Amino acid sequence: MSELDEAWESALAEAEARARLSGRGDLVEYLALRNSNDLVRRTGIEWLVNTCEMIAAHANRNGASIQIAKDEKHRFRVGNATMVGRLLTLNSGVRKLSIEAGWPRTPRDGIVQGAGLARGNLRHFGIKRASEALLLVVSPQGKPSWIIPDEDGRAIAVHEAQLREHINLLRS
Repeated sequence: MSELDEAWESALAEAEARARLSGRGDLVEYLALRNSNDLVRRTGIEWLVNTCEMIAAHANRNGASIQIAKDEKHRFRVGNATMVGRLLTLNSGVRKLSIEAGWPRTPRDGIVQGAGLARGNLRHFGIKRASEALLLVVSPQGKPSWIIPDEDGRAIAVHEAQLREHINLLRS
């Protein structure tokens, strides 16, 4: 977690404490929801990035030569919004797969479209048709889940098997 993220969490905790002291239950409830959503976002993004990195590392142990690079302060656009989060770049020969995930941090960054908490992308350099846009949603049980929304309003859940297919395509 960056120093800015730590300062932001501290400021939110302080604001929640002041709201409790002043009897502002509505504000306390909002700040608690915000903290809960941020935890879900961090957990979902960590799973996505760490799973892809683990698959690539496993492939490297079996003879692949995938170069792995990370950026913990990555910014990317989704529509009119700016997402702030993480980037994992995997290179294999002339092929490249970028895994990016994040959410808007300030009002100026915009909002996450599509009733989700965060956005992500699996971007294949040179194979645009294989790239996929991701949306982080919360199940009715409160668990984070990455989905691939389609034009018809349906969604495909993202599992480790799909991520493995993307990395296999990178290696082909």
